[in-house]
Amino acid sequence: MNDLNFNAVTPDLESRIRPEDHGDLRLWLRLLTCCNLLESDIRSRLRTEYETTLPRFDLMAQLQRVPEGMKMSELSRHMMVTNGNITGITDQLEKEGLVQRTKVATDRRSSIIKLTSKGKRTFAKMASSHEQWIRHAMAGMPEKSKRNLFEALGELKLITHTQLTTHS
Repeated sequence: MNDLNFNAVTPDLESRIRPEDHGDLRLWLRLLTCCNLLESDIRSRLRTEYETTLPRFDLMAQLQRVPEGMKMSELSRHMMVTNGNITGITDQLEKEGLVQRTKVATDRRSSIIKLTSKGKRTFAKMASSHEQWIRHAMAGMPEKSKRNLFEALGELKLITHTQLTTHS
């Protein structure tokens, strides 16, 4: 039941798994497959329903959490992308009136980026849809299984972080 073989219909990263592969590799490929399935669906829906991209949505999500705005360097750090990527996305959103850019008085090289009123309204609609898409995608999984998976992934996150920071 847990190893449904949908790979014949939908080839994915997990289709690379062989019975003799180590359990850690199998787990990693399963995690990647789940993430890729969800991300692909979200990207498609954002493009179709809102004519936008996941990076644009992610940037707006960061700004929505910080109403006073963020410096480009902060956005870059939070989103784990280059300043150049942030600049390109910000330029597009600014042209559409979704964000505004204000120079920092104490550092003319820096700008604070904020959502505009239009940006806040647009993001609220997208975020509501995004939540519904995620809920729909996971609707078939029992709540107890979701809680257990959440706990197990929290443990994996902590262990992985510890292993990678102490053994790098």
